Amino acid sequence: MKILVFGKSGQVATELRRKADVIALGRDEADLTDAAACARAIVDHAPGAVINAAAYTAVDKAESDEETALAVNGTAPGEMAAACARLGIPFVHISTDYVFDGSGDQPFAADHPTAPLGAYGRTKLAGEEAVRAAGGTHAIFRTSWVVSAHGNNFVKTMLRLGAERDRLTIVADQIGGPTPAADIADLCLVAARALADDPAKSGTYHISGGPDVSWADFAREIFSQSGITCEVADIPSSDYPTPARRPQNSRMDNSATKAAFGTDRPDWRVGLRDILSELKAARA
Repeated sequence: MKILVFGKSGQVATELRRKADVIALGRDEADLTDAAACARAIVDHAPGAVINAAAYTAVDKAESDEETALAVNGTAPGEMAAACARLGIPFVHISTDYVFDGSGDQPFAADHPTAPLGAYGRTKLAGEEAVRAAGGTHAIFRTSWVVSAHGNNFVKTMLRLGAERDRLTIVADQIGGPTPAADIADLCLVAARALADDPAKSGTYHISGGPDVSWADFAREIFSQSGITCEVADIPSSDYPTPARRPQNSRMDNSATKAAFGTDRPDWRVGLRDILSELKAARA
């Protein structure tokens, strides 16, 4: 199957390029602020499926630049999905736990009411709604805390800071599932093929790593696996203010994903080991 990917250098897009022979469009080839151009790219390439792995992910910046975030996260995916619907091909789209309000302490099911806390979540929710409204074969995968050996992410930040300092203060009252980009890419590829065979699998799903953990405990595991000696002190979110509010509960129920696509919830500790091995090999 010929698969077209929006995104080229991001964490998931990079893994998709490594795992399959896809056509990946970077920013110079597909301007996500020009939704019509994205739709034309789909028509021009005539793929068998499309995966949208591109997004405006600057959560804090979105608070002051919601118009651009909406164009990239909301309008563009809607036009992509509409183009796919006209061509009768599957569209796979990556969304986020930020569409929820982060309340409670139970995992969010895919059909739980949405209530984003800020601009980033609002724009991603707009994208979800536009994809569904297009009426074509689709899968929306909400994910959280994406990590890999490339791009900017928590693992790489902790490795850098842990090597520079003896002690770090890390938020401990936000709980979620770190998710290796490699596992997200695997699921996107599985879903694209499965949807082509069975459009009835269309819907909204979750993909997040397990077990659920706080940012502070995630940092401790990063240091443990990497052999870095750095003390982690727990702090509340209130001690680390940011322009955009973060969900305190990012736990997500992955059971519908397992039922539809046969994929188990990834163990982020295994994924972390692979990420650290890759980074070590790159330094050698």
